Amino acid sequence: MTTRIRPSVRMAGASLIPIALAAIAQPAFAQDNAPAASTAGQLDVIVVTANRREENLQDVAISAATLDTDRVQTIFDAGADVTALAARVPGLFVESSNGRAAPRFYIRGLGNTDFDLAASQPVSVIMDEVVMENVTLKSFPIFDVDRIEVLRGPQGSLFGRNTPAGIVKIDTKKPTNNFEAQASLSAGSFGSISLDAGVGGPLVKDRVAARISVLYQGRDDYVDNGFTGEKDAYGGYDEFAVRGQLLFTPTDRLSILGLAQYRDLDGTSTLFRANILGPGNNKLNENYDRKTVFYDAGGGNISEYQGFGASVKVDYEFDGVTLTSITAYNESNGSSRGDIDGGFGAAFLPVSGPGFIPFPSDTRDSIDLKQTTHEVRLASNGGGAFSWQVGAFAFDSDFSVLTEGFDFPPPVEVRHQNSSWAVFGQGTYQFTDMLRLTAGLRYTEDDKNFYVLSGGPLNFRQVSDNRISWDVSAFADVSQDFSLYARVANGFRAPTIQGRDVAFFSPPSVATSEKIMSYEVGFKSELADRRIRLNGAVFTYTVEDQQFSAVGGLGNLVQLVNANEGKAWGFELDSAFQISETFLVTAGLSYNDTEINDPNLAVGICAQCTVTDPIVNLSGTDRALVDGNPFPNAPKWIADITARYSVPLGNGGEVFVFTDWAYQGETNFFLYESLEFYADKQIEGGLRIGYAAPDDRYEVALFARNITNEHNLKGGIDFNNNTAFVNDPRIIGVSARVRY
Repeated sequence: MTTRIRPSVRMAGASLIPIALAAIAQPAFAQDNAPAASTAGQLDVIVVTANRREENLQDVAISAATLDTDRVQTIFDAGADVTALAARVPGLFVESSNGRAAPRFYIRGLGNTDFDLAASQPVSVIMDEVVMENVTLKSFPIFDVDRIEVLRGPQGSLFGRNTPAGIVKIDTKKPTNNFEAQASLSAGSFGSISLDAGVGGPLVKDRVAARISVLYQGRDDYVDNGFTGEKDAYGGYDEFAVRGQLLFTPTDRLSILGLAQYRDLDGTSTLFRANILGPGNNKLNENYDRKTVFYDAGGGNISEYQGFGASVKVDYEFDGVTLTSITAYNESNGSSRGDIDGGFGAAFLPVSGPGFIPFPSDTRDSIDLKQTTHEVRLASNGGGAFSWQVGAFAFDSDFSVLTEGFDFPPPVEVRHQNSSWAVFGQGTYQFTDMLRLTAGLRYTEDDKNFYVLSGGPLNFRQVSDNRISWDVSAFADVSQDFSLYARVANGFRAPTIQGRDVAFFSPPSVATSEKIMSYEVGFKSELADRRIRLNGAVFTYTVEDQQFSAVGGLGNLVQLVNANEGKAWGFELDSAFQISETFLVTAGLSYNDTEINDPNLAVGICAQCTVTDPIVNLSGTDRALVDGNPFPNAPKWIADITARYSVPLGNGGEVFVFTDWAYQGETNFFLYESLEFYADKQIEGGLRIGYAAPDDRYEVALFARNITNEHNLKGGIDFNNNTAFVNDPRIIGVSARVRY
């Protein structure tokens, strides 16, 4: 059984929350977070830092989208994890078969389906200017956030660390010399609780400021074990995170920001459900019941992780140039165990169910990771037609992964070491009032070592590469309200090593570097006196030696492969409409057509599903030829829409209705195509109805997430049966927010 906070403890903690909210709500300090340069009835200016400096989104030659504080808090109202960001902006997809511990990100269809804790991804997650490289670091909970930026396409010149697909950039709220506080508390179905709070201000006027931020998310177990008869055995979690920041500004030129954060997760790992698909289609069958699983193993499907991070950022302003240094340390350790086959028994035992299970699988993966990074850069800070920045970056990661099978396979521990360094530069020249050009260049060296520490044959692998990444863009202000841009970008993902198969008596696999060439043209526009914002981009890219993970199949393998080539094209459209002062609508849409080009790439297939690709037999094993297939977990269509309508009241407050919806089109789960393992036409919506006080000091609301209680497939496990996992159920509850 999972050890979690007992209801009495949880209620005691919850009882402190109203006291905290009341303390924050004292009216001694004024709000100081009004949007810049906006007037009543206009859209707010969106500030992004895609080029490592604050700029208006409308002036950046990159296809980008943002999520602000309110939107993020709404998405996580019901205690959702990082995967809830999927389809919240065009082109972004996030999924996980490791529960709340190891998400996988995709931008424009480019990502990695590998479920191993050592998996490399082509999407970089950067939190407070620190790269979160490992998948367990990418799962650090999002709270007290200022904004999330999604930068689509290669970002290899300024950021560089595994960014051929793009970047998810998370900026949390920072200390200021004014008192600021916010808190969001929600409670809903299944005992769901979510608290996101932050408070900060000056300790020594104009010299020292601090901010403390706290997150708590919890849910009761609500899924029964139909095999043992145990009620409410799975599905719950408790997650706590805290962040402290101290800003020291001894002079007008020097600022030093120290940050430390910690998370503790204790919950249920992904609930795999045996044989709930088809056969012969991707529909949920009679074996499926959202509130029931049938487990004879898995040890409670416990997921336990702890993480810690600390960083120091120093900025010093010389005359004409700013020096920035960022040094960071992150660590993560924990484990997840699961009844992977999703059912009980096996074909060679007296009973097997639900449905046919060829052999049982009960495994646990653990990680112990340490990562250090350091970046230093110089950037011009004066006026003039030319602006520039140069810098250097160093990265070091060292972690071990322990794979344990209960009965099978025997425990195996492997070690991954990765060191990398880079130098980079970017310059922008304003040729005329209308036209400016930007160019960036980065040189990177990357080295990886792999060792088998115990449980398998002594094995050592080493890979390394060095590459130049670059990008060039042109931005033209056609008019005051309409701009065009074009961008060509090159990037790469360093070679990778996958050692999970050592646990199954196979050698580690290696993939060489993948290289991407991307082209895009787009427009930025604000119309009707900035009451309409329309931004769009059309793109195409080619990936040479694209890295894929051939996951699962009858042999239960995880092997790295390189496809000769991957191609994609599509478009993104981001829009906002301030229909009136009290009615705001936003909408986004993306289309993404991806294709694997390699007539000789053959991968393992499932044991029972209906494969639609050509089948070849290699060394006595059936494999599927995947030439022409889409990239795995690359939705063709993504759409999102939000609407907020309010009715002003005489006291200056308002009654409001807010709704948000996300749509995910056809999505193939694996490299091969089958009639079972794909998702299509999925939609999830949310609703908030409430009262907001004057100046948005506080609000109370009723809310619902997954309001239509959709049962959506989120992924599959294909090695021995038609096993899959699904989304969270509908959560209905109440929430309160305060802001000062």
